[in-house]
Amino acid sequence: MDFPKGFIWGAATAAYQIEGAAQEDGRGPGIWDTFCRIPGKIKNGDTGDIACDHYHRLDEDLGLIAGLVPNYRFSISWPRVLPEGRGRVNEPGLDFYDRLVDGLLARNVTPWVTLFHWDLPQALQDRGGWANRDILGWFSDYAELMARRLGDRVNNWIILNEPSVYSWMGHGVGINAPGLADRDGFLQCVHHMNMAVGQTYRALKSENAAFRIGSAYTLMPVRGERPDTNPENVALMDAFWNGHFYDPLLKGTYPEITASYLAPFIREGDMNIVRADLDFVGIQHYDAIEVRRNSAYIFDTFFGDKPAHTPKTAMGWSIDPSNFYECLTGFKKRYGDIPLIVTENGIALEDSIDSNGQCPDPRRIDFLRDYIGTLARAMKDGVNVRGYFVWSLMDNFEWGEGYRPRFGLIHVDYARDRRRTPKSSYEWYATLVKTGKIAMTNNI
Repeated sequence: MDFPKGFIWGAATAAYQIEGAAQEDGRGPGIWDTFCRIPGKIKNGDTGDIACDHYHRLDEDLGLIAGLVPNYRFSISWPRVLPEGRGRVNEPGLDFYDRLVDGLLARNVTPWVTLFHWDLPQALQDRGGWANRDILGWFSDYAELMARRLGDRVNNWIILNEPSVYSWMGHGVGINAPGLADRDGFLQCVHHMNMAVGQTYRALKSENAAFRIGSAYTLMPVRGERPDTNPENVALMDAFWNGHFYDPLLKGTYPEITASYLAPFIREGDMNIVRADLDFVGIQHYDAIEVRRNSAYIFDTFFGDKPAHTPKTAMGWSIDPSNFYECLTGFKKRYGDIPLIVTENGIALEDSIDSNGQCPDPRRIDFLRDYIGTLARAMKDGVNVRGYFVWSLMDNFEWGEGYRPRFGLIHVDYARDRRRTPKSSYEWYATLVKTGKIAMTNNI
């Protein structure tokens, strides 16, 4: 399958997962710094204090990026540029992102900036964070600061990363930072994140109408764990992970099953702000979601077990490209011909360096070939996909799982001064990017 000329190929990372330097050059504490200190929350007691040490190894990493892709997606650490979340600006933090952007452009790599990839300043969480409606002003000031600082060189902006994960996992069930399990707080977080997207889109367009602006969302098929799973639990989970964000953005309404729960937090005119014609919608896909009823969690709904017969990643997620095809074609049927960019897709494995000092990862190559091949099939069938960013450039801090699962096309040796070793998938993906061609496999 040949991809069209102009198709956007890239790789993605996130600030807290790779930067490190958590207490350096004026950076303030974020919610993940706090969450990582709570015993038992992160496997092996891992933290993002050093992560991949990208902050200190920027030049080396820029060379690796330039050897792989012409587009690089990264996020800004809000507490690095605004240590208290608002007010005082930290110039050394802004200088780091200046160097990153300038280094990318000098190497003919186009920067794609994500404004929020989960690392909220702790000072703002202490004031209620995303459950406090005041966050709309705090986020607006932060977004406009970054647009003024980088907008002369950055044209591509992603407002939020996976608000479904952030809201439900962080505010509904307490598995991720900030570690809350509160139904009202979860619903407020959902609505305020949706408002932030519409508000920020319009503000940045006012700053520069030529900006290309989107936001990145999970896209997961949701089904019952068993044939007799309560359909209401399935519909609720579909709302939490999909409908809570796509429906208000593209239709101006919340899903019927949760609309009455959200109503107390919606003020007159809010939905006019939420509804926005983004330049693109970012799609992030890893797996399907199996659902079971579980009274220990809000709305009596939680994850079920994965099908026993499907192969799994190191995260325990199913490997099934048909789920990806179902998502992409289902999105078009539900929302129409919206420009899409796959802003994340990849596989976690437990890769290691062999006796020759190399890191072969044939399972990742198979995964990428199958999933990108499935993407090509969906495009052939009319889905309007403009680009694909692999997750991730390098192994990194994988939130609650710590450093065990490895998503990167570059191996990071955490025991040996964060040494980088490109894996075999790095060369495979670089070749695909250069040629735009992928050999289809039998299971596509």
